[in-house]
Amino acid sequence: MGNDKTNMFVAIGLSLLVLLGWQYFVAGPRVEQQRLIEAQNKAAQQQQQQPPGVTPDGVPSPSPKEGGPAAPVPGTVPGQGGPVSREAALTRSPRIRIETPALSGSIALKGGRVDDVSLKNYHETVDPKSPEIVLFSPAGSETPYYAEFGWVGANAGPLPGSDTLWTSDGKTLSPGMPVTLTWDNGAGLVFKRIIAVDDKYMFTVREEVENKGSGAVTLYPYSLVSRWGKPHTQGYYVLHEGMIGYLGNDGLQEFTYDKLAKEGAYGGANTKGKAWNGVTGGFVGITDKYWAAAVMPGDQDVPYTGAFTDRTDGATNVYQASVRGDAVNLAAGASATATQRLFAGAKEVNLINNYEKDLGIKHFDLMIDWGWFFFITKPMFRALDFFFHLFGNFGVSILVVTFCLKLLFLPIANRSYVSMAKMKAVQPEMAAIRERYKDDRMKQQQATMELYKKEKINPVAGCWPVLIQIPVFFALYKVLFITIEMRHAPFFGWIHDLAAPDPTSIVNLFGLLPFPAPDFVHLGVWPLIMGVTMFVQMKMNPAPPDPVQAQIFTFMPIVFTFMLGSFPAGLVIYWAWNNTLSVTQQYVIMRRNGVKVELWDNLRSTFRRGGTKAAATTKG
Repeated sequence: MGNDKTNMFVAIGLSLLVLLGWQYFVAGPRVEQQRLIEAQNKAAQQQQQQPPGVTPDGVPSPSPKEGGPAAPVPGTVPGQGGPVSREAALTRSPRIRIETPALSGSIALKGGRVDDVSLKNYHETVDPKSPEIVLFSPAGSETPYYAEFGWVGANAGPLPGSDTLWTSDGKTLSPGMPVTLTWDNGAGLVFKRIIAVDDKYMFTVREEVENKGSGAVTLYPYSLVSRWGKPHTQGYYVLHEGMIGYLGNDGLQEFTYDKLAKEGAYGGANTKGKAWNGVTGGFVGITDKYWAAAVMPGDQDVPYTGAFTDRTDGATNVYQASVRGDAVNLAAGASATATQRLFAGAKEVNLINNYEKDLGIKHFDLMIDWGWFFFITKPMFRALDFFFHLFGNFGVSILVVTFCLKLLFLPIANRSYVSMAKMKAVQPEMAAIRERYKDDRMKQQQATMELYKKEKINPVAGCWPVLIQIPVFFALYKVLFITIEMRHAPFFGWIHDLAAPDPTSIVNLFGLLPFPAPDFVHLGVWPLIMGVTMFVQMKMNPAPPDPVQAQIFTFMPIVFTFMLGSFPAGLVIYWAWNNTLSVTQQYVIMRRNGVKVELWDNLRSTFRRGGTKAAATTKG
C-alpha cells in the first residue's frame, strides 16, 4: 500500500512538473514571443519615418576629477534619411574586405568600424545553400550592429568619429595580414589603428596616437559594440540573451534588454544604464543564443570602466556594451598605444575555452550560459562532445552517453529494482494485511511497515531512478538548447537537427498527405516512439488497485507524448532510449529475483479491455 501511494505521488508530481514546465518554458514564451514580434513590427513601422539619428552615447566618460569632459563621446551618423537595405548601406563608405576561413565582410573606412560580418560556416537553415548568418550590419541599415574603437578626451582637437575618413595600407584583412588605418586630425595628433584577425572570430585592434603638437593632451581609449533596435529573442528562462560581461571582482553581469531599460539614468540624454569602475580583467558584450559580440582590453591586468547602456533614439532603442581605459597623458612629441580585442562570431565551446586560456580573458567561458547547474551541464557537454568525435554523430553520442549513465548508476538502480521486485513478491501478504485491518488504517500501516522491515524492503526505493533521471534530463535539455554544436546536428533519417522538434507530424501521416502540418501540433515519429516505450515501462508493474491512480498511470504516457512533442528531437530520443534501457534492466532483475514480469499479462489485459469496450459500443 505504501509503495502504491508513493508511486501515485511520484506520478502526480511528475505530471504536474511537466505540465507546469511546458506552460512556463514553452507555451508562455511563445505567447510572449508573439507579443514581442507584434511590438517590434509596430516599432519598425515607426522607425521607417525617422532618420537613424546619432550614434550611442553610452561610452563611459571620464569624470571631472579625472580631468576629462563631463559628457560622453557623441559621434554622429550623417543625416541620410531613413533606413535603407543592408546592401545599400554598405556602399556609403569605401571598405576593406575581411576574408578568413570563418568570416567574410568588411570594415568601413568612414568611421573605421567593424560593421559588416557574416559567418561562413553557419546558415539560417539546415540547407547548406541557405543564406549565411549575418552578425554585423552598418549604421543606416535596418538593423545596425557594429563594433567601434577610438579615443575620448578634452582639449585634444578633433578626435576620430563616425564620419572620419581613414586611409588604409591594404585592401583585405585576413589572418597574418593586418591592415593599418591612419588619420591626421590637423591639430597635432596622428592616429593609427592596426587591425588583425585570427582564423576564427577574434580581432585585435591596436590604437596608436602620436602627439606632434606643442602641448600635452589627455586621452582615454574605448571600444564598444552597439546594437540598434531590440532583436528577436527566444524568451526562455533557461537562456540568457542581451548584455553580458565578466567585470573583475564584480563577477558575471547579465542584463536582458528589458532589465537594462529599468536601470537609472546614465550618461547622455534619454540614456539608461550601469557602469563598473576600476575593473580588472574580463569582457563586456551582447549575446544571442548562438552568436555574440564582445570587447575587452588586450591587457587583462589594466584597469578599465565597463558599462551597459540603453539609449532611445526616436522609436529605436540603442543597446551598447563598452570599455573605457584609464587616462593616457600624452606630452608633446610623445606617443601612446592601447590594445583592445573584439570577439564577433559563434559561441563554439572549445573555441571559447581556448580564447580564455590562450589570451588570458578572465572567465570568457561564461559567454556560454551554462546556468547555475554548470557542474552538471558542462560535464554533460564534454561527454557528448567526446563521443561525437569518436562516432561523428551527436545522436549516437546521446545514445552512448545515456548507456554510460545507466552503467554509472547501475548499483542504485539495481537496489531500486530489487526492492520493487520484493514488493511484488509480498503483494499477497500486503493484500491480506489490508483485508485483516480494513477498518483500522493505523494497524494496517504498522503491519505493512513491519513486513517491509522483515523482508528488508525500502518502499521509496522506486523513486531513485526517477530522481536521478531529472537532473540528467535537465542537463541534456540545457546542452541541446544552448550549445551551437547541437544546432543543425543531424541524427539518422528525417532528423536533420537534434536541437529542433521532430519535423514529422501524425496530422499529415508523417508527410504522406499533401499538406503541411499545423505548427501547434508537434507530434512526430520520435515522440510517438517515446510514448510507446513509456507505456511499456508502465506496464512492467502490476496495475494499481486504486482506480484513480490507475487512470493517472494510464494517461501519463499520453501526456508526456504531447508535452515532449515540441521539445528538441535529441531530448525525445534520449527519453525513448532511456525508457528502453530501463525496461530491459528491470526485466532482467525481476527474472533474476524470481518475480513474475507483469508486462505481457498487463498488455493482454489492456487490449482485451479495449476490445471488449469496442465490441460493447458496436453492439449498443
